[in-house]
Amino acid sequence: MNAATRSVALVGGDARPVEVQVHVGSQKESFRLSGLPDTAVREAKDRVRAAINSTGLHFPNRRVTVNLAPADLPKSGTDFDLPIALGVLAASGVVTGQVDAVAVGELGLDGRVRPAGGSIGAAVLSAKTGVPCLVSRSVASRVAVVPGAEVYGVDTLAEAVSFLRNGATAREPARPDDDVIPSDTPDIADVQGQPLARRAMEIAAAGGHHVLLYGPPGGGKTMLARRLPGILPELDDEAAVEVAMIHAAAGLDRPMVRVPPFRSPHHTASRAALVGGGSGVPVPGEVSLAHRGVLFMDELAEFPRNHLDTLRQPLEDGLITIARKGVSVRFPSRFHLVAAANPCPCGYAGDRRKPCVCRPSEVARYRQRVSGPLVDRIDLVVKVGRVETLSLELSVEESSAVVRKRVEEAIRFGSGIDGGLSPAAERMIVSALEQGLITARGATRTARLARTIANLAACEEVDEDHVAEAMAFRSPW
Repeated sequence: MNAATRSVALVGGDARPVEVQVHVGSQKESFRLSGLPDTAVREAKDRVRAAINSTGLHFPNRRVTVNLAPADLPKSGTDFDLPIALGVLAASGVVTGQVDAVAVGELGLDGRVRPAGGSIGAAVLSAKTGVPCLVSRSVASRVAVVPGAEVYGVDTLAEAVSFLRNGATAREPARPDDDVIPSDTPDIADVQGQPLARRAMEIAAAGGHHVLLYGPPGGGKTMLARRLPGILPELDDEAAVEVAMIHAAAGLDRPMVRVPPFRSPHHTASRAALVGGGSGVPVPGEVSLAHRGVLFMDELAEFPRNHLDTLRQPLEDGLITIARKGVSVRFPSRFHLVAAANPCPCGYAGDRRKPCVCRPSEVARYRQRVSGPLVDRIDLVVKVGRVETLSLELSVEESSAVVRKRVEEAIRFGSGIDGGLSPAAERMIVSALEQGLITARGATRTARLARTIANLAACEEVDEDHVAEAMAFRSPW
């Protein structure tokens, strides 16, 4: 007998439908699995057999053939345990009729359904096709927040079989969890002083710009970077689902929250860890995990230069393509880059209190670790100096909520106007280009930065003051 169940595979940020085809023949007992499975998928036969027998049902003592279609798409992980088990039971006559549900879940040997990384993908596919989905009860309410998804949670394989026998009308779908910003999101009010750096972070949030913070240790570079997600606009439903899907494709569990993601890879991270890779279906790297959020690269000059140069494509295009034998995956990678660096190897060049001990040649070599084309893609370069003790005692700074409101107003203002550069502002940019102060790309990015500054000021036309501030922020590192 033949049967088929539905499942899902996460490829990049997409949920790809997978049909689990099962045939139970009349020959001697065996179990064959095809469809480019990895080791974890191939081992499903042992988990499925034990789970079915532990549930009190009968695993067929005949030849069982399972095909995961499309056969040319590599499959990985333990997500296919539950749909394979349901397909085997349907093909052997234990479950009658079509198994019309998108199922994902890892099976324990005792028949329990454990959460699977593709649960969010099952909910997305449910919303697209109008077919209910079966996931582990422990994650059902979390993935039910996907708009239009009909999600049912099960604790055991026996519950899943009962659901298919009795239909969806016999039980209530999972209710979505309340979606709130975590209360532990760092607040920018914690950063005392540094008005120029705070201004740069606000401009970056309002226009999707990239920032380089440099200065001696202890100035607050890391504090500023970690507080950028709190002043970014909250993620809408579509964005929250997209971010959760990317994390799931990397095997990470991210709650469906509105706060943008924050990623901070160490400078010893491999190139594949930064941009994505791996055997079989490529998995997303840090640049994609930071999609719609912040990628913070501390000690920028300590990263290998060839690793840093792989960031140039996602910084320019907002996506990255990873190709492996037989498969090519495009990962969305539109993020705010916040880089932090010391001004020199010892960290104290230009410091008022501690003298620098580096030779000029050492400083030059240190800064050359970051290529010019990469720095040219960074819109805001800010020196973060020491904070005086007096300012720590007297400063009362704005909170993230106040700054985020201005950012959101600037984004709304900018989306509703067609104003361009004034003639005087355009002449300033052309003059800087002719003098070799900026590149052609730099001219475009300066104009875009000036447009953001004008939006924050609610000005329809970009004037000289906006361009002057933009060019000041694009000063050389």
